[in-house]
Amino acid sequence: MTSSQERPTGLLEPQPPALLPPWHTPEREALQLQARRFAADEVLPVANELDPQKGLLPESLLARTAELGYFGITVPAEHGGLGLGVFEYCMVSEELARAWMSSASILARSQGLGTAVADAARREELLRRSAKGEWIGAIALSEPDAGSDLAGVSTRAVLDGDEWVVTGHKRWCGNAEAADFIQVLVRERDPEPGESRSKGLVNLLLEKERGSFPAGLTGTPIDKIGYHGFLTWDLVFDGVRIPAANVVDEAAASDEQGEAAARAGFAAAQAFLNTARVHTAARAVGLARAALEDSVVYLQEREQFGHPIGDFQALRFAVAEMAAQIEQARAFYRQVAHLIDLGVRCEREASMVKLEATEMAVRVTNQAMQLHGGNGYTTERQVERHWRDARLTTIFEGTSEIQKRIISDRLLPRSPLT
Repeated sequence: MTSSQERPTGLLEPQPPALLPPWHTPEREALQLQARRFAADEVLPVANELDPQKGLLPESLLARTAELGYFGITVPAEHGGLGLGVFEYCMVSEELARAWMSSASILARSQGLGTAVADAARREELLRRSAKGEWIGAIALSEPDAGSDLAGVSTRAVLDGDEWVVTGHKRWCGNAEAADFIQVLVRERDPEPGESRSKGLVNLLLEKERGSFPAGLTGTPIDKIGYHGFLTWDLVFDGVRIPAANVVDEAAASDEQGEAAARAGFAAAQAFLNTARVHTAARAVGLARAALEDSVVYLQEREQFGHPIGDFQALRFAVAEMAAQIEQARAFYRQVAHLIDLGVRCEREASMVKLEATEMAVRVTNQAMQLHGGNGYTTERQVERHWRDARLTTIFEGTSEIQKRIISDRLLPRSPLT
């Protein structure tokens, strides 16, 4: 997916995946091809320039993403969005991740995120801003001692008059400084005896200016080996004040007092993670596909023993295995995205596809590095970026081990002794 001037002539260009039945519609095909052109012509050149510098997604690229409507893929049309489903959201994200995972990841920080407030007029305003890319957020879930175990969140919110006062420590909050808001999972009370550990958790909406932190909030960037394009933050809340009405949960839309929203805090976070896990699977497929397509070109370019190395059966078989694994993961994420769009509960399937697609991406990008030989272990080739970014997909949105726990807990009961 580089320009023709950068590649020798006469090479067979890898064919990107077609959208076949039962998933094909003319509208989906048009959207896929549009996203594919955008990724190749506009995202990839920016990624190749900025990722080696640990650069940030430029405003110009965010503006183009907004112009295409991608920040509002799942926002209903009556609120200014495209009115499409998780299927289309993941389909577009695969195309963007094929160029730069960060360009697909920023989409997750819109899509109506941070809009489920109680006041209907305010909700409408935020939905429209979200769809236009004017309400891009960050999610503060994890803490130094609460990552996989979200029920262990200890950041505290105390109601003081008409404001929440938030104190605590959050970690792994991507895009926090550049965001228009941060959605923060906090504890407003400890669970009562006999209650679930998740009781008392609530999501709060911290509104802020882009490029700065509000009073009481300080942040330190975490130096990552990959996933460049936006910064990931370690955040300290020291008496941050948030309006009492800024409770963010699906329940808040029907509960003016926010009480049901408070009860739904943990459940809302889990529902968000289901879609996030399928989205991560789609991004992983995009990364693996990038590694495969780059390898197909490289195996034709590189000559040894008087032949392009793509003539050697061992390498051809590696390509075949890579392609089969990618296709399998793509079919799985499309199926699970479809189930979510139908309203089917699929926590198990979301965990399964996240597990399989991300582990596949690690294997495939690693194999692509091997196919590139020493050239793959340089920043001269894009494959090292795909490899670095793929490694993260097995960790965020719940590690592979957590996905295995979720899946096994839904398949196999525990004994009374555990």
